[in-house]
Amino acid sequence: MIRRTLTGALAVGALLAAAPLAVAAEAATPANCFDRAAPIPVEEQRLTQAVPQEVLARSGFDRRGPAFEKSLCRTRSVRAAKALAQVQGRQLWRAAVDRVQGRGPAGGDLSRGDDRPLYWARLQLTRALHQWQPGFTLSAADRKALVDVLETGSRGQDSIDLPAGERVKRVVLTGFDPFQLDGDIRRTNPSGATALALDGTYITTPAGRARVETAMFPVLWTPFEAGMVERTLLPHFTSGRRQVDLFTTVSQGRAGQFDIERYNGRWHTGLDNNRENRAAGIPIPAGVPTVTPQPEFVPTTLPYQEITAANTGQFPVYDRTAVTEIPAGQTEPVTRPDGPTPGSVARAGGGGSYLSNEIAYRATLLRDAVKAQVPGGHVHTPVLFFDPNNKDKVSDPVLEKNRTDIVTQTREILKVAVGTLD
Repeated sequence: MIRRTLTGALAVGALLAAAPLAVAAEAATPANCFDRAAPIPVEEQRLTQAVPQEVLARSGFDRRGPAFEKSLCRTRSVRAAKALAQVQGRQLWRAAVDRVQGRGPAGGDLSRGDDRPLYWARLQLTRALHQWQPGFTLSAADRKALVDVLETGSRGQDSIDLPAGERVKRVVLTGFDPFQLDGDIRRTNPSGATALALDGTYITTPAGRARVETAMFPVLWTPFEAGMVERTLLPHFTSGRRQVDLFTTVSQGRAGQFDIERYNGRWHTGLDNNRENRAAGIPIPAGVPTVTPQPEFVPTTLPYQEITAANTGQFPVYDRTAVTEIPAGQTEPVTRPDGPTPGSVARAGGGGSYLSNEIAYRATLLRDAVKAQVPGGHVHTPVLFFDPNNKDKVSDPVLEKNRTDIVTQTREILKVAVGTLD
């Protein structure tokens, strides 16, 4: 698949190709340029456990971390390091998409549909950046910028390529990393698997052919608060020949069912993948288009009636209208089954108050801020379960079938939604 980012990638590649010439004139590269005692985030600390190592080894993605570290040790400037991080991030995303979509070697016996190789391989690369000790001065700001570049590229956030014109519909779909890993390090996320399976694909609908572009997001509060969602989506929400025609954020929700979340709330709570906690209103970073005053609830504009009425697969699909709010003039939260009441303060959207609600709130608020008249909202997938008899294996036939069923039905839901476009 040819992307508009190809020119930039070639330019970065040329820079990397020239790097060895400069290195050759210097002293021999040290065998190790990392401080393994340097502090790393909680997510990266989990890498040494047996399950991540098995997932990486059985997918062939275990080779990416060591190769990246070797390249880092040869790097002699921040500029070259940034180019390396950008190229390696984008290559990791492309390798993960290709593996899931059946292109190239599988790299091992782990199911191709698995989203976890991308997650654990990315953490290998960010750990390397956090512990890298180059032979030149690297400020904390420079190091953070390198991590950000790698995160952006390896999540597909900077390679969304929507075609121009009226002959094809343009769709953006987002997924999430695995989460709740302290409860079970083996966990996988069907929304992430869906994003990898659908990136760059086409869907044929009664409204015409649709191109689907996807991106992945972390289960972390800090990147969201820094504007990662808005930065990724804003170029595609802006009016023009490549403006998105429909978008949906996707995450794992309740057992045995899909939910179309009618309302997204301005409140976030819970522990993220780095064990950081929140219990506050969702902040919008400076410089991001927004609605003033910031609304407590933002509604979906997905065609929920058509979606819930359609036969999209084995799981029931519900129009979820419930919210939790503090009614106007009161102090205690209550659950409203039919949506928010005027003047209330949000405590949870239909999809709760975790990052799934937050990404939907940010995306739909951005839609309204830039006055994008396009359908958009949030889809919660069923929970992806292991076989109840599987207590320690990283995968099993029940898990793989459930993942396939969820991905397939999410695509059908998307097909119904696109089919309602004029």
